[in-house]
Amino acid sequence: MSGSTARLNAINAVTNYKPITEPLNFRDKTASEIFGSNVFGLPVMKERLPKAVFKSLMKTIEAGEPIDESIADTVAAAMKAWAIEKGATHYTHVFFPLTGLTAEKHDSFLSPDYAGSAIAEFTGDQLIQGEPDASSFPSGGIRATFEARGYTAWDVTSPAYILENPNGTTLAIPTAFVSWTGEALDKKTPVLRSMQALDTQARRILKLFGHSNIARVYATGGAEQEYFLIDRNFFFARPDMVNAGRSLFGAPPPKGQELEDQYFGAITERVLACMLESEHELLKLGVPIKTRHNEVAPAQYELAPVYENANVATDHQQMVMITLKRVAQKYGMECLLHEKPFAGVNGSGKHLNWSLGNATQGNLLEPGETPHANAQFLVFCAAVMRAVFRHSRLLRAVVAHAANDHRLGANEAPPAIISIFLGEQLTDVFEQIAKAGTAKTSKPGGVMNVGVDTLPPLPRHAGDRNRTSPFAFTGNKFEFRAVGSSQSIAGPLVALNTIVADSLDYCATELEKSSKGDPKKLNDAVQKLVQAIMKECSAIIFNGDNYDEAWHKEAQKRGLPNLRTTPEALQAITDKEVIDIFKKYKVLSKRELESREEIYLEQYVKAVKIEANLTLEIGRTMIFPAVIRYQSELAATCANLKAVGYSFDTDTLDMITNHVKALQDNLNALEKAMGGAPHGSTLKHAEYMRDKVLVAMLEVRKVADVLEGHVADDLWPLPTYQEMLFIK
Repeated sequence: MSGSTARLNAINAVTNYKPITEPLNFRDKTASEIFGSNVFGLPVMKERLPKAVFKSLMKTIEAGEPIDESIADTVAAAMKAWAIEKGATHYTHVFFPLTGLTAEKHDSFLSPDYAGSAIAEFTGDQLIQGEPDASSFPSGGIRATFEARGYTAWDVTSPAYILENPNGTTLAIPTAFVSWTGEALDKKTPVLRSMQALDTQARRILKLFGHSNIARVYATGGAEQEYFLIDRNFFFARPDMVNAGRSLFGAPPPKGQELEDQYFGAITERVLACMLESEHELLKLGVPIKTRHNEVAPAQYELAPVYENANVATDHQQMVMITLKRVAQKYGMECLLHEKPFAGVNGSGKHLNWSLGNATQGNLLEPGETPHANAQFLVFCAAVMRAVFRHSRLLRAVVAHAANDHRLGANEAPPAIISIFLGEQLTDVFEQIAKAGTAKTSKPGGVMNVGVDTLPPLPRHAGDRNRTSPFAFTGNKFEFRAVGSSQSIAGPLVALNTIVADSLDYCATELEKSSKGDPKKLNDAVQKLVQAIMKECSAIIFNGDNYDEAWHKEAQKRGLPNLRTTPEALQAITDKEVIDIFKKYKVLSKRELESREEIYLEQYVKAVKIEANLTLEIGRTMIFPAVIRYQSELAATCANLKAVGYSFDTDTLDMITNHVKALQDNLNALEKAMGGAPHGSTLKHAEYMRDKVLVAMLEVRKVADVLEGHVADDLWPLPTYQEMLFIK
């Protein structure tokens, strides 16, 4: 297929691949025996801790009560003993800085005893608090570089676990990360704050409905993870993949995804082996992996967990990304988490399934068989609708980054317009309430007869699904489909928890005023409340095709914002109403919000700058020399033919020559554009990178991709889409 040495070597390595590690002994232990085996979870704590200490911890984990610091030494001793039995020599406070990645600093259990030996120590103080250097993490102006002190604080609600390595293990302790002033420098702290706010307001609603035994209400999250797997030989032959995570050049292959033969197709042996080991490792860490399958694009796959406590789900998602990348390398593959690693085929998302519930009342977004008669559900669902309508700009902002801009609005992802899909049944119920103040019926699901005698009748849901919707109700939860595949789900969770807490606060206040504590008046109060919310917020409901251009025009008429790019979307983080509610519920202060807007704008600028530098480097040092060599071969052939008297045309040489000139000119224009970036405002810099630099990069790519289709294959220096996507 290719004469280029690097590409031939890569293809040879793929086609002659042999596993570099021994296969798993999957018959040794069942999945249920493996699950949570490396987690200091409830079963281990119950077994190893004194009853009083265990009960105290459970009050914090399940009821949200403040932790009793006096038990820390006992917990630390038990945790250390368990970890050492697992082979641990070190411990680390795992935290999640505003890079969106996972951070950890490892410390040894061993301390010298000054008698020529060492003892293993791990105290309650070491468990509760660590002090990593905060100066080199993004703070958005909260901390100056010379103000280095930061603290990690043990998150009791997310269990400690063991990190395995062929040469040893490490005890990993999930923590929050804050500055010396107590301001959040991480992703976890605001998640915990927002869940506290959600709990407070949800309990108010439940009390109005007569519940007295109310367990802590928590958000739940389950993020479906899409990703690509390509051979590492191809990966390392592409500087753009190595440094930017996506291909900055690449002509469309003769075959893409148009035959729709990849989706849910049979998984190849090598890929399935990688998936199985990834799942094996994640099960040991207590990550409730449920689903795996081929995705739509060639070489694209998906892994999905059962949804769980949102804070734990956030930690687990970071583990998923790390594990996928680590295990893929063992099978000679690279896991690509970028939202759009290949142009022209589907990109990757991380659909976030969100709901709220507790141990006593269950899932609070469960409509039941007759949602029209389920007043409690109607209130919670209406509160979510109101939250999304009032803060759709914020929801767009929390999924905004350079990589996701390439995906949102394409045919595999929702557009930048935030709307809600409710489905036929719920839309009908809420429309009845909007018109008449009450709903008397719910459309039934019924039974579907397949028309084959040997197949049983199938129960049918009351409404279809909508894969084009950015925020869709899917039975007993909402699916936020706009989240990008490389993102932490913390930001979207913080936004959802906080805006829903605000709406529940509003609903509780209105119901308290209308019903005045009289249960008999509650039903009328609910109907009036839901009717008012529908009249205010019905514009956010759309059950049709979100890709349709007609919807974009309709959304504009409805007044729904369409924030197409990251620079315009991120400004919503510091909208006055956002600052007000985040301050009201003590989730993030004005300064903390401003710092995040600054950090994310800066990250956008840096991402585009890296890609632009790579475009120049690859264009000038790899593509341009290859094209010049081909041009030289064509010119020599023309000269030889002319010398022996043959008549011929020079169309191909002329075309190549014109494109060589265009490539050179476009590379120079990109370099000039990069030198013209404004100083001062980070927002202005981001807008310039979007409007000038990205446009100039695209012009370089257009010419290079045309040349790829004409230059002799043995001269083209980069692995092609055809090779990377289809050679497995």
